[in-house]
Amino acid sequence: MIPPTPHTDVALELERLRGTMEAGFARVDGALALVVQRNDQTDRLLADHEARLDALERARWPLASVAALVGVAGAVVAALELVGR
Repeated sequence: MIPPTPHTDVALELERLRGTMEAGFARVDGALALVVQRNDQTDRLLADHEARLDALERARWPLASVAALVGVAGAVVAALELVGR
């Protein structure tokens, strides 16, 4: 067996540090992959909600136009009642 020297101690510590760094990078890579996956899911969900909102906006009733038509129809009926007397 080789007696420990300052150079071998440094080499061992550097190897331990390398292992620690690799494990840390692996954890960070995993966390980043999860963030990217969730971001993609959120983008798909947002696109789906935008499509639904567009469909709802196209399918809604034009309430202002309907109200104007009802008002005009009421005025015509009232005018006919007055003329008919």
